[in-house]
Amino acid sequence: MSDKRDYYEVLGVERGAAADEIRKAYKREALKHHPDRNPGDAAAETKFKAVNEAYQVLSDDEKRRIYDQFGHAGLEGGMGGGFDGASDVFSHMQDLFAEMFSGGGFGGFGGGRRQPARGGDLRMQARLSLREAAFGIKREVTVNAPARCDDCSGTGAKPGTKPEACGHCRGSGHVSNARGFVMFTTPCPKCHGQGVVIKHPCKTCDGRGAVEKSRKVVVAFPAGIDAGQRLRVPGQGLPGPMGAPAGDLYVEIDVEEDARFERDGADLVTRVHVTFADAALGAEVRVPSLGEPGEESPEDATVALKIPAGTQPGSVFNIKGQGVPRLDGRGRGSLVAVVQVDVPTKLSDRAKKILRELDSELRPEEESSSEDGTARASTA
Repeated sequence: MSDKRDYYEVLGVERGAAADEIRKAYKREALKHHPDRNPGDAAAETKFKAVNEAYQVLSDDEKRRIYDQFGHAGLEGGMGGGFDGASDVFSHMQDLFAEMFSGGGFGGFGGGRRQPARGGDLRMQARLSLREAAFGIKREVTVNAPARCDDCSGTGAKPGTKPEACGHCRGSGHVSNARGFVMFTTPCPKCHGQGVVIKHPCKTCDGRGAVEKSRKVVVAFPAGIDAGQRLRVPGQGLPGPMGAPAGDLYVEIDVEEDARFERDGADLVTRVHVTFADAALGAEVRVPSLGEPGEESPEDATVALKIPAGTQPGSVFNIKGQGVPRLDGRGRGSLVAVVQVDVPTKLSDRAKKILRELDSELRPEEESSSEDGTARASTA
């Protein structure tokens, strides 16, 4: 009587377990006892071989039928074949390692065939005016890049046909070779890691699944976006191989300089020119502004600012709510007005006389005369 453990017990499944359940149990137990994860552990190596022997039998319908009817004895002496040692271990482990190295990892036991990778990403630059960046805009941009072939729906196969699973790697996209108990996995040389081969290529795209074309993409630039930021437009990048999802389009933002403003985050800085009289006496002046969304002549937009008497050159006034809308939607920044007092460069004789009188009036009395009592001279 054989002293081997029951194969169902080895994998931890019931006798009526479905093929998918047996495969999942095999992956779990094989990974648990794999020598790479248990270096120097002879017991783990023995269990690892037992797990693979059990799976070799239970994954084969004919061998499983014989085993269920006759037990271990039915597989001895040529009745359906037995366990052939390390070669069978690595044959069965090939699929398992292909899945791990294609993204499944040690924790994932789902799925058998390698899924095609998504397409690559595209990058382009868009130049906006300050007002467009501030209030947002929808704009149609032109993308010149490969796009999915419509004739073959991106599969690369001639219409009416489809890609076939690669026989060399059994559709996994990878092949594994063992050196001792170390498994080396590399992309399949026959299908170049795709898991499928195209026997009848599409004539339109020569089997590539993509053709060069120019297309229009509508990009929504949100209010408050700034230079140096970028937007992601999902699914508008390069098409994926074999009909896989396309990559993304990244739009990098550049904002044109504006002669009226300097941007500082959500704030706008502008210079307001006032006369000496307005600065000295106080006045209400008009300050350039972005205006409001939808205005017909935004370049003429202004906002009122009251400057107090005695305002000095370089004085700064904040006008709240007149800056750039914040990207998070929490209101607008401020319009920062920096006062610049304009000094006239050409004066009439009367103006000069008035200024001398004003200067004499404003200058402290002790500075208006020299030490010997004579009046201070003035230049014309």
